[in-house]
Amino acid sequence: MPMDLGLQNKKVLVTGASRGIGKGISLLFAKEGAEVSIVARNKEGLEKTAQEHPSLYPIAGDLTDEKERERVFKDHMEQFGTIDILINNVGGSVGTTVDETPLSQFQQAMEWNYFSAVHFSQLALPVMKKQESGAIVNISSIYGRESGGKAPYNNAKSALISFTKALADEVISEGIRVNSVAPGSIIHPEGSWQKRVDEDPEKMKKFVRREIPGGRFGTVEEVANVVVFLASEKASWISGATIQVDGGQSHMNM
Repeated sequence: MPMDLGLQNKKVLVTGASRGIGKGISLLFAKEGAEVSIVARNKEGLEKTAQEHPSLYPIAGDLTDEKERERVFKDHMEQFGTIDILINNVGGSVGTTVDETPLSQFQQAMEWNYFSAVHFSQLALPVMKKQESGAIVNISSIYGRESGGKAPYNNAKSALISFTKALADEVISEGIRVNSVAPGSIIHPEGSWQKRVDEDPEKMKKFVRREIPGGRFGTVEEVANVVVFLASEKASWISGATIQVDGGQSHMNM
């Protein structure tokens, strides 16, 4: 059942939305009555996702490219006329160790996970400021706050958390809230955790027992629920926060 968060007819743009967490977020917004531009590089995957709800509008684009981001945003505005909610979800992990990862992959990780969020936020801000309302939610990671995973990814997600707080303080007086959600290990059919489970289920069982106090992987729906809540007026006094959705996996105590 929908959460009835007052999101009917809100205009939403979600990046990285053809599968996984982005897809789950988009579908939940649509079920809440919002109209949603879903954006990703995979045109086929986008169109397949769009068939799951009539309120989903697919826009294909390479979000590591500045001109492509501008084109995508223009397409959204031409379709819906405004933007009420921006979800910066697109991202991914590259590289190995710091010593063995070429600088170009550090740059790629930043374009993918960080600069895309900065740029889409800059594109959305004039519209949100004019209407004196808006919500931006960035999808970071627990590894943006502590070690774990690959350095280029961690570095970019850490920058995204810092950006979230900086922008939140800058624009809350103009009716715009900015927050972040930091998932832990989330499993879904197309994701890396499912691949690892398929390759070595016993190893992954040990990982879960060792690393996740909740005793299992998280789900896409559990992340989506928090994101959609943060974007709603029910979260009107939450600004600049990064909310962990991890079943206790992270080691941070603040």
